[in-house]
Amino acid sequence: MKIVDELDIPQLSTGDMLREAVSAGTEIGKKAKEVMAAGQLVSDEIVIGIIADRIKEEDCKSGFILDGFPRTLPQAKALDEMLAKSGESVSLVMAFDVDQAVLEDRVCGRWMDKASGRSYHVKYAPPKSMKLGPDGKPVPSTMKDDITGNALYQRPDDTAEALKKRLDGYNKQTVPILDHYKPGGVVKQIDGGRNIHEVWAEVQTKLSTGN
Repeated sequence: MKIVDELDIPQLSTGDMLREAVSAGTEIGKKAKEVMAAGQLVSDEIVIGIIADRIKEEDCKSGFILDGFPRTLPQAKALDEMLAKSGESVSLVMAFDVDQAVLEDRVCGRWMDKASGRSYHVKYAPPKSMKLGPDGKPVPSTMKDDITGNALYQRPDDTAEALKKRLDGYNKQTVPILDHYKPGGVVKQIDGGRNIHEVWAEVQTKLSTGN
């Protein structure tokens, strides 16, 4: 991740931290394991506890990037409360704005290699093996990883219908987080609809200047 390299701080995925805590058998990890074993969703309280434990580690002393959290306003407020206990606070929120039509084009054309996580796109980064059918769409059997030759797959939620539901959820649950943090001047809007080089140039500028 370019931002990780730029700032030299770790990217913390809530999913990864949860698995690590369960595997390590920490006190909060044991609670999470019990909840998951019962087929229930892990509560915000447990996730906050896992984050609180993780950011005490040495690699977080200069800061960290949260990936996948917070997703709701109550989660953001719980995060603020947890950070405030050690005199810390959220210092930067980057909001990438992309038009829905552009998102649909990007998402619906994405194919992935399950083993490596490598990502391809039928329009912007097609695998070398790709062949198009009479309908102009890629023939699934020809979608193979450039390096291993393994068959590529599309995530079941990489569809226009699923994207609409995800965006509805984002607008209702996640956008209010931006309004929550805007008064503090830490929200930076990025036009994510442009090409990757232009987007990265703006990200670098706002990381270094905060403008």
